[in-house]
Amino acid sequence: MKFSAFFLIVTASAFGQAASQAPRHESLKQELRLGVERGLNFLRAKQNSETGQWGEAEPVAITGLAMTAFMLDANRKPGDPVPAEVEKATRYLISNAKPDGSITIKARATYNTAIALTGLLLNNQPENEEVMLKARRYLVTRQLDLDEKGKQDAPTDGGIGYGEEKATHADLSNTTFALEALYYAQSLLADKGDAAKNEPQLNFGAAIDFIQRCQNRPESNKSSWVSKDPKDAGGFIYNPTETRGAKVENPDGTISLRSYGSISYAGLLSFIYAGLDAKDPRVKAVIDWINANYSADENPGLGAQGLYYYYHTLSKALSIAKIDFIKTKDGKLIDWRADITQKLLNLQKGDGSWANSEGRWMESDSVLTTSYILMALGRIHQTL
Repeated sequence: MKFSAFFLIVTASAFGQAASQAPRHESLKQELRLGVERGLNFLRAKQNSETGQWGEAEPVAITGLAMTAFMLDANRKPGDPVPAEVEKATRYLISNAKPDGSITIKARATYNTAIALTGLLLNNQPENEEVMLKARRYLVTRQLDLDEKGKQDAPTDGGIGYGEEKATHADLSNTTFALEALYYAQSLLADKGDAAKNEPQLNFGAAIDFIQRCQNRPESNKSSWVSKDPKDAGGFIYNPTETRGAKVENPDGTISLRSYGSISYAGLLSFIYAGLDAKDPRVKAVIDWINANYSADENPGLGAQGLYYYYHTLSKALSIAKIDFIKTKDGKLIDWRADITQKLLNLQKGDGSWANSEGRWMESDSVLTTSYILMALGRIHQTL
């Protein structure tokens, strides 16, 4: 597949086509392309010229994100050769493939493998097929099924965590990255006929159960923490037993966990990758929450924390769901693509990078945050 179709094909049947529109924002698109060029120049200067890697703290994942940013370059044209930076990064990722199928160095194997596999699929080379297939198999085996096998009898059953052996942790962020990689990795099986039947498959029913156990929706989630506040309805938290957002003590002494922005967009993505369509009430509920809580200035519920992951996840989710306008509580329609693009271009630093002043979740690392934003702008440009 050509890379531009690769990331949007998921919703062709599930969410329909976006409303046809006359060409718009030509000036903004030119600004976007210039901003992307500056951002990629920053990443070029940060790549290790010998190893091909980006980043120090989490080099496999950050390399996967940066190479994805290059492949989503708004300035690339169909048929353009793969950038040299991507070829170097590909060799680096392949060199870190382990016998069990993971692509990692020493920790957080699922997180690293999922992001690496997504990057490798964008530069899909026949000689790397077995590495990618093994990575796909590895991710399938990381789905949790605790206590009695085959039953959803533990809070994290059906989800995916960081990949530690004998793990009991799963969260919506890791699950989203893994579901994304597995969804697109199905292309590896397309021409294999009967051989594809022998490949392991994720239990998508169990995955959907896990995702809905992270959603603030009492109709489908009976967990004691589910908020009764309409402001939380349809949004998500980090996993079924903990949150990265706020906790509220109710008058009866119970604790409710508040929905927050970045993980709610991850929830929407996870539902889409797991096969739910726009008519599903759980999908409708999170879209309603997104409409009511949209912001271009902060990660709703967390402020500056995780803001660049938020921009990346928002742009990916709204693009894939083919949502053109945000409908606010007061009835206004916001062209989110133009709104977010203008915000991101205003945040770009003189050296072409982006960085968060709030360092939680590694967002003081300008290579990570620049990769997030370039990926966001790449997706926006596809449909702007």
